Amino acid sequence: MHFTETVYRNPYWPTFPLLQITQGCTHNSCKFCTMYRNVSFKVQPMEWIEEDLRELSTLVPDATTIQLLSANPLCMTYDKLAPILEKINRYLPKMEYIYAATRVTDIQNKTVEQLKALKEMGMREISLGVESGDDWTLDRVNKGYHASDIVEQCGKLTEAGVDFWMTFLKGVAGREHSMDHAIHSAEIFSQCDPMLVGTGGLVLFPGTPLLEEAEKGEFTPLSEKEMLVELKAFVERDRTRRHGSPGCNPKKQEDTVIKAKFNRMVDLPDVLPNESALH
Repeated sequence: MHFTETVYRNPYWPTFPLLQITQGCTHNSCKFCTMYRNVSFKVQPMEWIEEDLRELSTLVPDATTIQLLSANPLCMTYDKLAPILEKINRYLPKMEYIYAATRVTDIQNKTVEQLKALKEMGMREISLGVESGDDWTLDRVNKGYHASDIVEQCGKLTEAGVDFWMTFLKGVAGREHSMDHAIHSAEIFSQCDPMLVGTGGLVLFPGTPLLEEAEKGEFTPLSEKEMLVELKAFVERDRTRRHGSPGCNPKKQEDTVIKAKFNRMVDLPDVLPNESALH
């Protein structure tokens, strides 16, 4: 198999088989991320992809799922992506779900009809690393798009019938804009109505611009309690169907159970500071 760098895969989806079709990240400029910092973006050679599929056809001939790598493999245009999905189905004829994490901007170069065609080939579920629905925050961490882009592109996915997940990153706006991040994200995520909202907390990794700004006093990280306050504000206002966090499997639980668990988890008035402390 041709894996050209550290392999990052979505923990919610089946961990094997994996198929790398791109290298690195097309954007690679988010201020909090180092995952692909030293990896130049490239499309994997078709010969490599076909060799890997040949190998998988002998290892897991009855595979029904596969996860595409790397950072945002759906950046390719329909004309380049469709032949790869066709090959997946040819080498693994029982394929049902082709999963991929990707960026909001990767949907822009595809029409609704093209998305429908990709769904018919197996691309029924994708994950979008949105992080926030607040324009100030998106600009602050250099995500490369705005809330209106999120709503527009998610609308195309919904029209095409492609299920999608969205991520909410606690703490990414810093203390001064925490509530704006939570409240505006809840508004945008509710408009998009993803099948799942996944949450995680900001970690300031060495080598990231956000850590450098924090060390200069230009960015104020949240404490663990403040992250819970932010999450509580988001969950209370968000109207999407499901919420999850790394390690849970929301597909095996009822929507109302997921929401109730999150509401109970963040309902800690005796130990959490008030929202007003983060305004």
